[in-house]
Amino acid sequence: MPDGDSVPLSPPRSDRFCEKRTAKSDKRYDVPMAEVTAFVLAGGLSSRMGSDKALLSLGDQTLLERTLATASAVTNKVCIVGPKERYAEIGEVVEDIHPGCGPLGGIHAALATTETDQNLMLSVDMPLMTAQFLRWLLERANAASELIVVPEAAGGTQPLCAVYCRAVRDAAEHALKRGEYKIGRLFSQVPTRIIAEQEIVANSFSTEIFQNVNTPEELRKCRAQNQV
Repeated sequence: MPDGDSVPLSPPRSDRFCEKRTAKSDKRYDVPMAEVTAFVLAGGLSSRMGSDKALLSLGDQTLLERTLATASAVTNKVCIVGPKERYAEIGEVVEDIHPGCGPLGGIHAALATTETDQNLMLSVDMPLMTAQFLRWLLERANAASELIVVPEAAGGTQPLCAVYCRAVRDAAEHALKRGEYKIGRLFSQVPTRIIAEQEIVANSFSTEIFQNVNTPEELRKCRAQNQV
């Protein structure tokens, strides 16, 4: 996972609920499009890639364009988290409030600016992610009482393909101020539901959708496997 972390153990569940969501304007899945904001995390250093991976091509799209298209298929509110000077011409951009703190800083910035209770965080370097899975993930989040809903697959949790309620913002901010930048530590501090890999596979989703592209070799492999 790019600049993130894996946490193999699930914390206890909680009875605490997110804010109520009642409108039913979109019939494709249980969460109406207007009630979810998707944030594409694109502001990483790309140190292993050697250049901004968000702007590298896969087929006829950049990784950023590809991820934005996938996110736009599940909600009409999509923002890029990263530097405005780099991405402002591509879409709406949210910048880190606490720069240099990794993906947790991006998640915090998203939650500090969102107007929706439910927020989908999606890393720019998961080019095989599908809208079908994201809709299914949002359905699970809509039915959950926890404030974070995160898949567990491909060897660990996937905090950069997860749903965060807006109320997680304060916990994220406190962690950043303490210098604790690992996203997984939030899972023991905030009510979290971890969706097991068995459940994901049982619903006909391949764990390959979580494949990351962090290096030139991984990008070449992804292009070859998908003939793009």
